[in-house]
Amino acid sequence: MTKSILLVGVGGQGTILASKLLTTGLMEAGYDVKMSEIHGMSQRGGSVSSQVRYGDKVESPVIEIGGADILVSFEKMEALRWLEYLKIGGKIVVNNFQIKPVSLLSGKGEYSDKILDELKDKADTIIVDAAEKARELGNERVMNVILLGSTVKLMNLQEIDWDKIIEENVKSQFVEINKRALQAGMDLV
Repeated sequence: MTKSILLVGVGGQGTILASKLLTTGLMEAGYDVKMSEIHGMSQRGGSVSSQVRYGDKVESPVIEIGGADILVSFEKMEALRWLEYLKIGGKIVVNNFQIKPVSLLSGKGEYSDKILDELKDKADTIIVDAAEKARELGNERVMNVILLGSTVKLMNLQEIDWDKIIEENVKSQFVEINKRALQAGMDLV
């Protein structure tokens, strides 16, 4: 049976790195894994999505509307934007973090303060304060790995050697903080 994880965020949040680490971990666990990514206008703070599908035999990396088992959102408005991809009974892991899009910064629209409530009304939602935890660890840029850790725990994939995967895929000067970030994310769930 194939499972589908949709990771979404804003350019610069590390969505693609988290997806690559997750993909590597799933392959190490013996799954057939397919991943696709869409960068969009990521360099300008635009939407970024990555689709990870795994199982015994995966035919396509593409998640259809209503097909994601888990929606992992690195920014809360992005969770709403991609919600239609979550299957009935699916779960959301959402970072309690806000990045105002250009349209809001220019005064066209407003950012709802009820996004988390809307998400909780529509699906089983785990809210992660990854920014706060990342600041406690000393580097806000590890929010992505904190969210990955929360997702790993939700998926019950703790037995995978994530430290080794981080060592092999992250620049050496950031390995230790990313290991701590992954564990911190697991501890939050």
